[in-house]
Amino acid sequence: MIEFDQAMKKLRSVNGYLGSAVLNFSGETLYMDEENTSVDIAYSASIFNDAFRMISESSLDVGFADASLVEARTEDGHVFLINTSGDSGGDNFSKLTTFAIFRDDGNVALGKMIMEKTAQTMSKSMSEL
Repeated sequence: MIEFDQAMKKLRSVNGYLGSAVLNFSGETLYMDEENTSVDIAYSASIFNDAFRMISESSLDVGFADASLVEARTEDGHVFLINTSGDSGGDNFSKLTTFAIFRDDGNVALGKMIMEKTAQTMSKSMSEL
C-alpha cells in the first residue's frame, strides 16, 4: 500500500500549507492531515469533491475532457483539488483526488506544483498494486 504520509511530506513543508486529504474514486478518504487547522478536512474534502465532480461533468457536457484541477481562491486562502482520472486507463482503483488548503500568503504556486507531481506518483503507485 502507499505510504500517504511519506508521499505528502513535501507538500506539508510548503509555506502557507494548512491541511490536505487524498480521496479514492468513490470519495472515501485514504489520507488526511488536519494538524495545522481547525477545519474538518474529511468533510471539506468530500464537499469540494462533489463540486469537482459536477464541474467535471459540465466540462464533458461542453465537449472537453474530465477536469483535472479546480482552484477556489478567496481573499484569505486557496483550496485545490487535483484529480488523476484523465491520466490512467479504465481502472478506477488508481484514480485519486488530492485536496489541499493554503493561506493566501503562502507559496501557493509551489504547493500546486508539488500537488500535481505527488498526485501522479500516488496514482501510478496505486495502478501497480
